[in-house]
Amino acid sequence: MLFETLSHKSRFVLILDVLWDKISFEIIGIPEVCAGSKLVLTTRSFDLCRQLCCRVIKVNPLEERHAWNLFLEKVGWDILNIPGLEPIAKSIAKRCAGLPLAIVTVAACMRGIDNLSEWRNALKELSVNKKSVNGLEDEVFQQLRFSYDRLKDQKLQQCFLSCALYPEDFIIKEKVLIQFWIAEGIVEEMDSRQAEFDRGCTIMNRLLNNCLLEVSTVTKYGRHVKMHDLVRDMALHITSGKPRFFVKAGMRLTRPPDVQEWSEDLEKVSLMGNWELEILYPLEMSPPKCSMLTTLLLSDCGIMSIPEGFFNHMHVLKILDLSKNPIMSLPHSISNLKILTRLSLARCLNLKKVPSLSNLQVLKELDLEVTNIKSVPHGMKNMLSLKYLNLSWSRNLILIPKGILSRLSCLQELIVGETLIRGEEVHGLNKLEILEGRFHDLHNLNMYVQTLHDREEPCEYQIRVGERGWVVTFNSRKYIELCGCNIYSNQIMLPHDIKELYIKKCYLDCSEEHLFSRFIPVSLGNFSSLKFFQISDCRNTKKLFSPNRVPPNLQQLRVRNCDELEELMASELESDERGMVTVEFSLPKLKQLELIDLPELKSICGVGVVMVCNSLEEIRVEDCLKLKRMPLNLPQLDNVQPSGPLSLGVYLKPKEWWESVEWDHPDTKSLLGPFLRSGW
Repeated sequence: MLFETLSHKSRFVLILDVLWDKISFEIIGIPEVCAGSKLVLTTRSFDLCRQLCCRVIKVNPLEERHAWNLFLEKVGWDILNIPGLEPIAKSIAKRCAGLPLAIVTVAACMRGIDNLSEWRNALKELSVNKKSVNGLEDEVFQQLRFSYDRLKDQKLQQCFLSCALYPEDFIIKEKVLIQFWIAEGIVEEMDSRQAEFDRGCTIMNRLLNNCLLEVSTVTKYGRHVKMHDLVRDMALHITSGKPRFFVKAGMRLTRPPDVQEWSEDLEKVSLMGNWELEILYPLEMSPPKCSMLTTLLLSDCGIMSIPEGFFNHMHVLKILDLSKNPIMSLPHSISNLKILTRLSLARCLNLKKVPSLSNLQVLKELDLEVTNIKSVPHGMKNMLSLKYLNLSWSRNLILIPKGILSRLSCLQELIVGETLIRGEEVHGLNKLEILEGRFHDLHNLNMYVQTLHDREEPCEYQIRVGERGWVVTFNSRKYIELCGCNIYSNQIMLPHDIKELYIKKCYLDCSEEHLFSRFIPVSLGNFSSLKFFQISDCRNTKKLFSPNRVPPNLQQLRVRNCDELEELMASELESDERGMVTVEFSLPKLKQLELIDLPELKSICGVGVVMVCNSLEEIRVEDCLKLKRMPLNLPQLDNVQPSGPLSLGVYLKPKEWWESVEWDHPDTKSLLGPFLRSGW
């Protein structure tokens, strides 16, 4: 009947509301949609839209003013005439978080009620996630619950429910959330950290595609996600039964939960974000008897101390997060958590000492970032299952003692910041995928880089060599910085896929050699991945590159305060029967060229050589008074108009140098003149 009816229509619009499964249009009687007709469907699944080749239009929650107008339409405008009711009604409408279904349902439930007490009670019930007002649970939660049930996979459901442990409207880093899933064991153990994160990203996309999570922001460091308020309420409603959660995150608690709230059947507890809590429970209270508790999240609670027996009855605890607390010491009972897999004490700024962790032999993640510890925890060499270790920014931790790291053969991520590590210790960590740390000298760097040869796993590294002190903010996850090193005559090995190289306060023991001739990639190559190169404050360095040793894909070249540098790139002259010919050398991806305080610089490249820079966006030359020639070919100037826009920033000073310097193309100076930036 449907097919026959629609077949006789030359133009029609057909709407399929709340679609969950892929369907055959032919079987249910929908003819092929012809020109002038439209087929519209609504769904909570992006995956379904892709399967049906739809053009996707995402419907966002209503803005606050539109939500309020919709609420008034459904509840009746006459409530505005009841003294004192409007602010309560606005708060209730706001609790619906822009979800039209919730707004309509709640407003319909409250229509005709003019008693302030009943309105206040409704707001209270909505605010504390109790069974919702007059059937809101049935009308709204069942719709949201359907998205949850459609996941079908129990692990996917567990990943979703774990997001409710965070405070309302909390922006969660995708990487942090996946790391939590891995530690919980929800994401199964795999051969590499990268494989586990790939699996976590797949789960994340499933939750996003089913509208159970939403992307909040995207940065170069990854996505951030959040839960819609009502979706979180639905998740908390599920966890009020089985599995059993106790969540009072971000509720500004100043007193700890009552004794009866620490019930024995709890599986996960989150009090995170209650920064004025100070104490976990009164001293006169017996330690909680939570024998089923697997996850305890207490970050950012202002906790000053933890009573000795607090962990005595938490025998199956796997995840313990005490980060961002002003705690100075930990109870020794923490050593008895024998199946703990993740312990986070990150940003406990006052923490000076950690009890022996020798019993935590299945611990996989230990986070001591930004603490005040002076030595690594006793017993760390027994943590043979440890995969993730973070000791960065522990300012008093100078050196990791010999013989500890070499035993941690399962390590996949080692993040120690400015703390010294030994090359021979890291050399044997064959599963290591991510390294952030500092080597004492170039010999130790070479020992580490040799381990990267023929390694198939994706590898990230941010390595400092030499003196303590961060020089620049990095742009990638493949970064090496040399500071205060003696660049000796032996070759220095670098990863072939290095993207950033920074050299500061180094000394070249032979001034006649090109600096870059000392570096070799661990496998064959020409450093084609290197995008950012900066050198500053280096002595006895007269030349940077030879013609065949210039990284071809450089995007940024910055040279500063090298008093003896005479030329960036030398080149042998070519000639024919007519004499010397001009040689063009191309850096097609160079965007920024910066030359500052180079008093002996005479040449960017050799006489007769022109450097073609198709992509240059910024030139900065300051106080290079012996530089008399700018051998740059800038194709972007070919069609520029003096009054038109130019996507090239030009910073040249002093003014006298700008007026005397020669450019290879006679019109370059006149074309650039109108675009010079201030700062003469």
